[in-house]
Amino acid sequence: MKKSLGYIIMSLVILLGFSAPQAFAGNPDRSGQAGAAELLINPWAASSGWGNAGMSYVHGVEAIFGNVAGISTTNRLELNFSHTNWLVGLPSNDIRISSFGLLARVGESSVLGLSLMSFNIGEIPVTTTGNPDPGSLGTFEPKLMNINLAFAKSFSNSISGGFNLKIINESIHDMSGTGVALDAGIQYVTGPFDNVHFGITLKNIGPTMKFSGDGLSFKSFLTFGDPNQFTMIHRVDEFELPTQLSIAAAYDFNFENMSRFTVAGNFCSNSFTNDQITLGFEYGWREILLLRCGYTYEKGIFSKGENGAGSAIYDRDECMNVNRGLAAGLSVQIPLSKDENGMKLAVDYSYRDTYTFNGTHTVGARIIF
Repeated sequence: MKKSLGYIIMSLVILLGFSAPQAFAGNPDRSGQAGAAELLINPWAASSGWGNAGMSYVHGVEAIFGNVAGISTTNRLELNFSHTNWLVGLPSNDIRISSFGLLARVGESSVLGLSLMSFNIGEIPVTTTGNPDPGSLGTFEPKLMNINLAFAKSFSNSISGGFNLKIINESIHDMSGTGVALDAGIQYVTGPFDNVHFGITLKNIGPTMKFSGDGLSFKSFLTFGDPNQFTMIHRVDEFELPTQLSIAAAYDFNFENMSRFTVAGNFCSNSFTNDQITLGFEYGWREILLLRCGYTYEKGIFSKGENGAGSAIYDRDECMNVNRGLAAGLSVQIPLSKDENGMKLAVDYSYRDTYTFNGTHTVGARIIF
């Protein structure tokens, strides 16, 4: 019965994908036409340390972003705090991302999760056509926040599935937009030592978003010389969410000295940008020290071209995603009890390379009860 339920959930995920054709469009010509791009940013330190390669392997709070089915492995309670310095070296203020997540087991095989991700973009000078110089009109501060409500269930020792409801809010002082999206994911574990992992997740399926507020209004005269001034409203278009489909696999090599070496891969189909392929490795020594490394490839990452004057070769970046190339990270997990499944305190770090800026750094802390 449990296996049948698992297959039903997997079928629902596949059917959901076919019911949303934009998930499989993969058209690079649509790059930049989607909104809420922060939905594609992994704010967590451990899973980003090998470039999101471990989407079939991810567990705990970080699975809310990676593959929601992975939260089902939580035994009792888990807390996760994370801080990201995004795109170091921006000419303006640095962007910082703060995240918090909580998981709690609510039954023999069910887990509920909650996570928050908030952006601190800093203050931006207000300018207008009449006052183009920054500083004279003050500043404004954009606010971006995502709230995730997740549920996952283990249908057997091998298969688990879950759903994640996202609430998206983007705003400035006089304009805002709010939307909702849904993730669905499956993880399957097999092999003689449960060392073969498969996963599929469909992310950011939801209705279009639209901005509204006083920031879209302006004063105007209907006719030349008309003494009466009227308030006009700009029309704004709705925009789609950046739907994404990921198919992942991983294999554990377990050694006699209680160490582990995991090879993982992930294919990510982006509906509005280039598809990406990530290959990553994780080495764990007694599950106390974990080292990670990954590389994300997309079309155009090694492209070269000729300049207009002749045959000189120059770098031509045809990539459309800021997260590509090398990623690396580590975790230190300290057991606080003699029980193998007892309380643990963990500290995580990751670095992600970027083409234009000086990379992205993420630091996190986890408490596993």
